[in-house]
Amino acid sequence: MTTDALRGLAGRQSAGIKGGIASICSAHPLVIEAAMLHGKQEGGPLLIEATCNQVNQEGGYTGMTPAGFRRFVEAIAEKVGFDPQDLILGGDHLGPNPWKHLPAEEALVRAEVMIDAFTAAGFTKIHLDTSMGCAGEGTALADQVTAERAARLAKVCEASAAGSSFGAPVYIIGTEVPIPGGAMEVVEHLQVTTAQAALETVEVHRRAFSARGLEAAFERAIGVVVQPGVEFGNENVVFYNRPAARELNAALSRMPQFVFEAHSTDYQPVPALSALVEDGFRILKVGPGLTFALREALYGLDQIASFLFCIPDEQTLRAAMERLMLAEPGNWAKYYHGDERELRLQRHFSYSDRIRYYWPHPQVQSAVDRLMTVLGDDAIPETLISQYLGPLYPQVASGALSPTPHNILIASVKAVISDYAVACRS
Repeated sequence: MTTDALRGLAGRQSAGIKGGIASICSAHPLVIEAAMLHGKQEGGPLLIEATCNQVNQEGGYTGMTPAGFRRFVEAIAEKVGFDPQDLILGGDHLGPNPWKHLPAEEALVRAEVMIDAFTAAGFTKIHLDTSMGCAGEGTALADQVTAERAARLAKVCEASAAGSSFGAPVYIIGTEVPIPGGAMEVVEHLQVTTAQAALETVEVHRRAFSARGLEAAFERAIGVVVQPGVEFGNENVVFYNRPAARELNAALSRMPQFVFEAHSTDYQPVPALSALVEDGFRILKVGPGLTFALREALYGLDQIASFLFCIPDEQTLRAAMERLMLAEPGNWAKYYHGDERELRLQRHFSYSDRIRYYWPHPQVQSAVDRLMTVLGDDAIPETLISQYLGPLYPQVASGALSPTPHNILIASVKAVISDYAVACRS
């Protein structure tokens, strides 16, 4: 669980040495299993991150505390034979966001408890995000206020780490990305972070850390979150435009301690991901794109089962998902817009993939279990793979992939992770 691979990123950037690392941002067990199986094949560290909304001392939307999430991940590692020493756990957007409806001091006290729990549980990559306003404040805060609050949380983190056996954490600063969970609308124009803004982010945090006697902690700050001009909304993806980010990329030469961390890189093609890494975005975060691929595979299997076993439409997995999302709209209703046809499309097929919040629901788990039981462990005919799971057909036809249902799900997620592996090697 060493962070040496992360600490070395800036030096590699400065020396012109290729390479980056993908951050797997998901709490779905099949996604984590696929990441670990891919990691076993590739070798090297595997970075898995949980957001403040997914996991916190109150359980988050997964129902897991940081210690619970560690146990959950380590159980999967034991199941698949992944060496836990190659695992790095990260906490993403750690700050008052889950409690921003409260007054700032109350929200920050809860954020302190959360960051202590993450650090005590061995999360050694910490993204400090205190940029959001709390009750009675504006939506966004001044850089100085954000930095002071981040340093306050870092002090708690340092004290917690000193009493743990996991070692000192590395820090990510900066917040020029949408709220955790992604954009809520069609994305048309993105403002790339200016070089000056990136430099000022570093400097204002340096001063805030120093004011609290945290100079040694700031030396372990390795990454700055900036907006490189990549994003996805419900219906579209904005691809990386290298020329537009050239000035920002050049700023790294003036902050050799840092690399950039790129959020919302989901759905970027391999050439764009490779260009990001080459341009200094050495940490690439991916989350909804992984569960989007998993949902595609599950829906493909659902159609195959419907054809093979003449399952009525109302008994399909897709129908079960629709019933649950209509009955419990809290995870999508304020994010999706349009008439009933448009809403139905977005519920199931949005790039924002808010359907991912429903996979842990007992009703959905039962529906998935029924689907897998109906299909059994037999290989699916490759002609049906071609029809309903076309991207996997070449692997199946060549014999590289045995098309059992479980293998299909894992291979679909691994295909996305493989794109990131290619980019991070290039």
